[in-house]
Amino acid sequence: MSLNRRQFGKAVLTSAALATTGVVAFPRAAWAANTAYVFAYFTESPNQSAANYGLHLAVSRDGLNWSPLNQNNPVVTPTAGQQGLRDPQVFRKADGTFVVVATDLKGLNFGTPSQYLHVWDSVNLTNFTGYRRLRMHTTGGHTWAPTVFRDNSRGQYGIVYSFNTGGRDVLAVNYTSDFQSVSAQQTFFSPSFNVLDGDIVVDGATTYLYYKNLNDGNLYGARSSTGQPNSFTTYTSGIRIGNAIEAPLLQKTNDGGWRLWGDSFSPVNNDYYLWSSSNIGANAWTAANQRDYTPPLNAKHGSIAGITDAEYNALVSRWGLPNWVRLKSYNLPDQFVRHANRIGRIDPYPFDPHQDQLWRMVPGLADSAGVSFESVNVPGSFLRHNNYAIQLDPNDNSSTFRADATFHRVAGLADGGWSSFRSHNFPTYHLRHQGNVLRIDPISASSSAADRQDATFRVTS
Repeated sequence: MSLNRRQFGKAVLTSAALATTGVVAFPRAAWAANTAYVFAYFTESPNQSAANYGLHLAVSRDGLNWSPLNQNNPVVTPTAGQQGLRDPQVFRKADGTFVVVATDLKGLNFGTPSQYLHVWDSVNLTNFTGYRRLRMHTTGGHTWAPTVFRDNSRGQYGIVYSFNTGGRDVLAVNYTSDFQSVSAQQTFFSPSFNVLDGDIVVDGATTYLYYKNLNDGNLYGARSSTGQPNSFTTYTSGIRIGNAIEAPLLQKTNDGGWRLWGDSFSPVNNDYYLWSSSNIGANAWTAANQRDYTPPLNAKHGSIAGITDAEYNALVSRWGLPNWVRLKSYNLPDQFVRHANRIGRIDPYPFDPHQDQLWRMVPGLADSAGVSFESVNVPGSFLRHNNYAIQLDPNDNSSTFRADATFHRVAGLADGGWSSFRSHNFPTYHLRHQGNVLRIDPISASSSAADRQDATFRVTS
């Protein structure tokens, strides 16, 4: 049986077994057979034009490629405190419903610390009730990046968060049974160096804590056989991609594997990276190829929870999938098709304006069996070829324009699981990138591997 990443782990103890160990039993849950995932996050972009500090959700069947819900708009936004959130944690409680906790902080206002966390209740994330702020301490220290885990030995939930005391950054914890009131603050993890952004997963008898070491800027993993405060020992070497990374997100997959996400903010803000491991205890993380995953658009410091098929369908029905697509390059998988100065090109994402990469893939203007790409932020303008170069032009409704702007989607020339786009009026030519600009060229299954890769894209959101 596959379980939510923050739940019991590989085995669910019966009430009788728990009684023999003195552990308080939580109800066994039929919803534990998760088949999909939900990602909770807030949004930013390099120049902050895409910044939004409400709760955003995305869904995925494979936990790798994500579809934002509600057109990547927030599904709920705080109305008290700083009236914005960061670092949302969506957590499934023992009764199968969800609680959402988040940092009380809007934007980059880090100099105004809050003693509170935002909290909502939700049955299945299609609506959010009981909004409140939960006071975690009475000091002047911040209350950042909450993560929730269930402590069976206490019969309670631990809320762990980044806290600053006496000039030191540590992880603190408060315990709760109902997310309405909490116990007194305790120090949870305070090694000899400053730490930030803890994320916790309980797997069987072991509690795993992943965190950022502020001294060297790397992400590390620690573990404990009890999950109690000050019982964790670091067991991994540090990992990092990019100049600066934070917000480790530890995910146990529905098939028993492990993934570790990291939120990079330099050299550009808002870039997620991913590692995978088949053995959480082995200090053996492998960086994933960006070809294999696509984070939610503009996502920052999020959390992932397993959901059932019924919950996935309810979320899609309630909030809706994107009415736009993005085209991801096969051989340069950090780059997406965009327009810039009316030229069609690919560029590494993140970039601003982020809407330059959003397309409405509509029935072909010259042939409804094909497709045309209408710009989201320049409506009425389409990608078309002109002297083999791709540009963004307004639709003049001429037969030439309609033909130039129509492509036929076929199996990817480099990978049949991806897509290639054949020109409607030059049927041996395909859309491809060359030197970061887009054009059409004669490419076929017998073309070089490099040419076929240049002409292969993933249609994603």
